[in-house]
Amino acid sequence: MSVAIVTGASRGLGRALAGELAARGWDLVLGARGAAALEEAAAGLERAEGVRVVAVAGDVSSEAHRAALVAAARGLGGLDLLVNNAGVLGAEPLVPLAVQPPAGLREAFEVNVLGPLGLVQEGLPLLRFSAGAVLNISSDAGVVPYATWGAYGATKAAVDLLSAVLAVEEPGLRVWWADPGSMRTRMMAAAEPEEDLAGLPAPEEVAPVLLRLLERGLPSGRYTAAGLAAASADGGAQR
Repeated sequence: MSVAIVTGASRGLGRALAGELAARGWDLVLGARGAAALEEAAAGLERAEGVRVVAVAGDVSSEAHRAALVAAARGLGGLDLLVNNAGVLGAEPLVPLAVQPPAGLREAFEVNVLGPLGLVQEGLPLLRFSAGAVLNISSDAGVVPYATWGAYGATKAAVDLLSAVLAVEEPGLRVWWADPGSMRTRMMAAAEPEEDLAGLPAPEEVAPVLLRLLERGLPSGRYTAAGLAAASADGGAQR
């Protein structure tokens, strides 16, 4: 049976992706900072889908936590998919670069960049063995200069480049860096608390679109949820 690690899985897009994978019969290792919410999510998936789910609470910036996630996957039989979804904004609400707190920027790079890279490094032996895949959650803030999104966007730009290099260095793997677009999440509300999020899609609407990468075995590259959704209408693979 296929095994996936999903970080940031206690809520939002991570939890939605975990739910979609469980519905497809995947065994899961779920990571997140909040132990109680993570355990609740894991127990719910086990009951609903009948798959094996291991919850490992912790911070992806921690080497010990990353090792624990991969060890849990090894205990389930291996690692076929790594989903690097966990992330922080660097400031809540977002602020201009002129007043960006250095501590917040440092945390954002540790969680959003060093965490995913470290987890890839830890999981590479298992991923190579399974000829597996890495899905790094990106953002259009990494390519478009939105005011106040500079710190968070810088981390996503870094992840995009790391992903592209990983795809070159590890041709036996599929490496996707995918922009889900704006969603109705707690993170988005924290980023811009005065914005009306009612018109945005829920993570549960976006997750199955992103998993078309997996279902169709699409090649390594950068994709957007909007492009994947459009591709389903014309049979192509828009990025």
